[in-house]
Amino acid sequence: MAEKVGQSFVQPAPSGKEELGKIEVAAEVIEIVAGIAVSEVEGISATRGNIATGVVERFGKKVHNKGIKSGVTETGEISIDVFCSVKYGFAIPKVAKDVQSQIRQAILDMTALETAEVNVHITGIHFEKEEAAVQE
Repeated sequence: MAEKVGQSFVQPAPSGKEELGKIEVAAEVIEIVAGIAVSEVEGISATRGNIATGVVERFGKKVHNKGIKSGVTETGEISIDVFCSVKYGFAIPKVAKDVQSQIRQAILDMTALETAEVNVHITGIHFEKEEAAVQE
């Protein structure tokens, strides 16, 4: 399995404040913030993970960065890729726009970092299971 390179993003000093040192935010932190933001969007069923995250979740641990990939664009800005499935009955373009807005705002609020792009990849549609009719 490929190991993630030690990627981090340098956070700018708040306006009007003197800079006391360098603040770096790890890529995993950005992915976790994005994962939590995605889970709050109405219409999202789940994010896509791999076998390892599936095993970890079966043991009761929540994996917040499942289905989220962060990277750096050629200009040095943050790029986020989200792989998720949508619940049946929701408008895919609206849900995708909501995901983009929610992620962008959450990362800005928590880290003061701007995102260059948030790419949403819809990997499936989740159908609600029909409940069996109770026979009387």
